[in-house]
Amino acid sequence: MIKILDYSALGESIFARTAPTANVTDIVTDILKNVRERGDDALIEYAKKFDKADLTSLEVSNEEIEKAYNSVDARFIEVLKKAAENITVFHSRQKRQGFEFTGENGVIMGQKVTPVERAGLYVPGGTAAYPSTVLMDSIPAKIAGVKHVCITTPPNAKGEINPVILAAAKIAGVDKVYKVGGAQAIGALAYGTQTIPKVDKIVGPGNAFVAEAKRQVFGLVSIDMIAGPSEILVVADGKSNPKHVAADLLSQAEHDKMASAVLVTDSLALAKDVQSEIEVQLSTLPREEIARVSIENNGKIIVAKDLEEVIKVSNRIAPEHLELVVDNPMDYLDKIENAGSVFMGRFCPEALGDYLAGPNHTLPTSGTARFSSPLSVDDFIKKTQYTYYTEQGLQKVYKDVEYFAEKEGLFAHARSATIRFEDLDK
Repeated sequence: MIKILDYSALGESIFARTAPTANVTDIVTDILKNVRERGDDALIEYAKKFDKADLTSLEVSNEEIEKAYNSVDARFIEVLKKAAENITVFHSRQKRQGFEFTGENGVIMGQKVTPVERAGLYVPGGTAAYPSTVLMDSIPAKIAGVKHVCITTPPNAKGEINPVILAAAKIAGVDKVYKVGGAQAIGALAYGTQTIPKVDKIVGPGNAFVAEAKRQVFGLVSIDMIAGPSEILVVADGKSNPKHVAADLLSQAEHDKMASAVLVTDSLALAKDVQSEIEVQLSTLPREEIARVSIENNGKIIVAKDLEEVIKVSNRIAPEHLELVVDNPMDYLDKIENAGSVFMGRFCPEALGDYLAGPNHTLPTSGTARFSSPLSVDDFIKKTQYTYYTEQGLQKVYKDVEYFAEKEGLFAHARSATIRFEDLDK
């Protein structure tokens, strides 16, 4: 049963998170080394070992993609297209433009925006298929202008990719899909193999092995974030419907056993009602075993004295997903300092954001919303600044450059400015 905790009695201890205990560093290091040295051969061996798949080719063919797309229920294709449209509308507004301005003496400065050339998207397999991740991660890359967007995702024992993954890839305009999962997929994207080209950016969620692999290859390539277990925090007042709140908490608890579901409320009566309702709804879930472990180990209901204190608690936790289940939620938005994505009102469940609304669902976890942001078009671009000085422009400031450089003890820096005006200084 989910715990009910009194914030005034527990204080700071209430913010502790349950950290994953698996030590996968050495295993991942070995996998990455093997992929770096042996390329496709290593990937095929790992597919046999981990996925029980005998692969003759790592690349999903166009024929396989078309067959998969045509096999998916027409209603689901319609929903995928609607989601893709909403994601496109939202993320198109994020596209940056460069800028340029002219100063005195013909000086020009500016910044240009360039997409990365290649992006690799990791799409998890395992206990569920995530076509939503395909859309959320690939559409911003395409909007940014990335020339080559590929997906790696684990195959089943028959060497096949879930048809809904391939259908979503086709809708999103993904260029290539590869039958590779786990840390080995991250290695393939980072180092390149005979089949899979090296990329500039790796994004997408995964298990502890995938997260550790991203950590180890960071620097050789860029990554989006080190994603931890999924989490939700629901802020709810005493007028909230306990059935709705319980359902929203369980929507994250069913992700995996390490997921975190937290309710923060100013109503002890609501807390008790939600506690009871969670037990009722748990018994009806196909993924009850996973959700129950999550709720019992990582879930909690925190009771605070008022909504002001509730918001304070939320900001300290800095959740991945935050629901404001209150009247007039816009009144509280400016008070939210730390959250990956905010869902406002009594009819805006977090699941809406997972699939259909449009804002991205690849979000900072484990409290990193204090300093990081959701996946966006910005993740797939780089900014290059530029400067142009005329002779007159440099002549006006070269003595300042010389003075500054010499204060840092860098006399060659100073000379690079003064040497251009040697005749003036004689």
